[in-house]
Amino acid sequence: MANKTISMSKLKQIIKLHCQGTGKRTIGETLGISKNTAKAYIEIFRSLKITWDELSKMSDHEVDRLFHPEKTVDQPEKLKTLYEFFPYAEKKLRQRGVTIHMMWEEYFNKNPDGYKATHFNNLFKAYRRRVTPSMHMDHKAGDKMYVDFTGEKLSIVDPQTAEIIMLEVFVAVLGASQYTYVEAVESQTVEDFISCCENALHFSVVRPGQLFLTTSNRQ
Repeated sequence: MANKTISMSKLKQIIKLHCQGTGKRTIGETLGISKNTAKAYIEIFRSLKITWDELSKMSDHEVDRLFHPEKTVDQPEKLKTLYEFFPYAEKKLRQRGVTIHMMWEEYFNKNPDGYKATHFNNLFKAYRRRVTPSMHMDHKAGDKMYVDFTGEKLSIVDPQTAEIIMLEVFVAVLGASQYTYVEAVESQTVEDFISCCENALHFSVVRPGQLFLTTSNRQ
């Protein structure tokens, strides 16, 4: 964290110059701040995993809360209520089918004078990054492929019998490139799993970078 709080206008200028490729020393000289202050805010910006375009659209208050979450003295009652809601929302979002917008709607129904959706989303994302930090992983190209069944099924209709058939969904993702392969099959048996893995490897070589959905034709 930076040792001295600066104006949000200057903070935004730091991030804008950084995103334009300007070095930390030059940023400091241009804005009249130390290199270490520029470095501290740039590191926070990187940890937030947001873009300059997203940051530029935020109000000064939103930016201040994102970059200085430790400011809890004389916290407005509205913001306190929001933060008290976040642990509940974070737990609910682990359930299948629950979205952050659904959580905002529940919060806003209980607090009609509360924050609107955009502000809620920004503050909640910052909250989750603090309480559920993620580990960055570097991948070598072609080194690993992550595979699994999603647990969510797809349904198709047999054109001859009109029977609804439920299919398992297999997904494979290459670690470095994030190339994704999707296949719908009849079951999660070893035979289907091995076949899906073979198809994914073949597809990644023949048609890299594309999302592809197929269904098993085995009888």
